Amino acid sequence: MIRRELMARAIQLAERGLYTTMPNPRVGCVIADDSGRILGEGWHRRAGLPHAEIEALEDAGALNGGDGARGATVYVTLEPCSHTGRTGPCADALVEAGVARVVYGMQDPNPAVGGAGLRKLRDAGIEVEGPLLEEECRALNPGFIKRMTLGLPLVRCKSAISLDGRTAMASGESKWVTGPAARADVQRLRARSCAVVTGVETVRFDNPNLNVRADEMALELLSAESAAQAVAIQEVQPLRVIVDSRLRTPARAFILQGDAPTLVVTTEQADLSRRQRLEQAGAEVLVLPSDNGGRVDLLALLKELARRQCNEVLVESGATLSGEFLYRGHVDELIVYMAPKLLGSTARPLFELPIERMGSVLPITITDMRAVGHDWRITATTDIER
Repeated sequence: MIRRELMARAIQLAERGLYTTMPNPRVGCVIADDSGRILGEGWHRRAGLPHAEIEALEDAGALNGGDGARGATVYVTLEPCSHTGRTGPCADALVEAGVARVVYGMQDPNPAVGGAGLRKLRDAGIEVEGPLLEEECRALNPGFIKRMTLGLPLVRCKSAISLDGRTAMASGESKWVTGPAARADVQRLRARSCAVVTGVETVRFDNPNLNVRADEMALELLSAESAAQAVAIQEVQPLRVIVDSRLRTPARAFILQGDAPTLVVTTEQADLSRRQRLEQAGAEVLVLPSDNGGRVDLLALLKELARRQCNEVLVESGATLSGEFLYRGHVDELIVYMAPKLLGSTARPLFELPIERMGSVLPITITDMRAVGHDWRITATTDIER
């Protein structure tokens, strides 16, 4: 009998890698005997370290000739890999350990290898069942799935607004629209992202760091397991990306400092004599094609980030760049923090969108709304195609 509770436990284990496994998927594994007694558990902690199945086999005493998993059932959230990357194939390790059955949550989304691990297990005489709790398992890795199937990262766009839908005063002043609980939530969004994208105007106006500061994530409010990861989270910094069509980023900007890498993306129309000073300041400068308006082609940028193995991308920018991402149909999820404040009619809007008629409005679907401290977090999906 398939035990849903054991797969649910594997999902819980996978969630421990929420902030640290990039660019690899988050995976959890449980090994149990016929009665459902857990023999070993594991989860993928970080790229380059053992996969979840290997961790679970070690926990069960089934490596290096041990028989702690012989005849057991393995519950794993993602199809065991069949290829050699930084680590060996997990399917081979399961065969060698003598497990009797493997229950998987979802098949590998990579069309080039998906199903190969399951075939290898079946060819070795191991019973294979699944998918089980597939929707929950897919929710662990939405960005990895999109990158494997479409060659693009999952894009979230984060904004903070007042009750009257404004993001900043007319002068550009915006600190702080939301409270500390919402800002901690944003830190957690950054930490699960492979890249954080902003615009040059935000850099020039707000001078943000856009790095992950684990001490500001309020992990102690989530779980002991998450809090214990603080050191590892601090080490896995997302790529900071500045969209800067004319290379106007100041060389002394905070975003160019610290241990997190920074990529300045520009066009062939930019004055490339400014490139050297940014590179000397520690940035990588990348020239991409421009769109019809002479700005960085955002689709080309997203394809480049996918090429760099970015699964989830967070857009933290002003109304112009965020509006462009949204209007072009590049945003999968909107996350809006609404503060109980009124900024007034002259303050800046949430997005700059060229919409003048009701027939042209952009549809979104609100999927979640909850209190975060004194603010509200609204999560919505988009179905915009351009």
